[in-house]
Amino acid sequence: MADHDCEHYSSAPTSPSTSDTSAQSIIVPPFPAAAAPEPPEVQATIKALSLVPHIEGGYYVLTDSSPTLIPSPYPPSPLSEQTLALVGGLRPGFDPAFRSLSSSIFYYLTPARPTGSFHRNRSRIVHTWHRGRGCYILIYPDGRVESFIVGSDVERGEKLQWAVEGGVWKASYLLGPSDADSSHNEGLLISETVVPGFEYADHEFLSRQRCAEILSENLLQELGWLVKH
Repeated sequence: MADHDCEHYSSAPTSPSTSDTSAQSIIVPPFPAAAAPEPPEVQATIKALSLVPHIEGGYYVLTDSSPTLIPSPYPPSPLSEQTLALVGGLRPGFDPAFRSLSSSIFYYLTPARPTGSFHRNRSRIVHTWHRGRGCYILIYPDGRVESFIVGSDVERGEKLQWAVEGGVWKASYLLGPSDADSSHNEGLLISETVVPGFEYADHEFLSRQRCAEILSENLLQELGWLVKH
């Protein structure tokens, strides 16, 4: 799948009443969720890393949580009751007055679970690429939208590492191999390191109502398929 499936894209801040002349028809689902089981090589990765389905899409597993606790920089109330309902509530023993210094996960987009829907976290997240290709879409608090490809082809601008600040809406989806890589699509595997450490109390999905409030009509049409709720 060539790079035009997710061009490097940036728009100026917009509002629903503002005409966005920079919008382009580039945000198209390139990898519809497959009805068939995951390919054998994908199943092997899921088993080897003990991955489980993530509420955003894709798969994940917690790989590290620092034993060092720090005072929480966040309000004591959860960011989203909806998120807590989806995961069955706060984890046992969670104290809203503290956070782990950091936490890390593997995150994996696959042919059968190819999208991570729009969400935001209170904490800053550093992402590190391991294999595969994908597109990330970010919506900043001022309404600016950015997209970029993550993958191994750094000469063509693909990213091996990227950071997303707290409060930025984020979505992602799987891309096929680039022209320079004829291997089978085994999914996009990355690591995420969250500082302070991740808690579902700090997570929120982007709603369709809020999406309509922060994006122009053109951008809403392009990005709406990545809004889960």
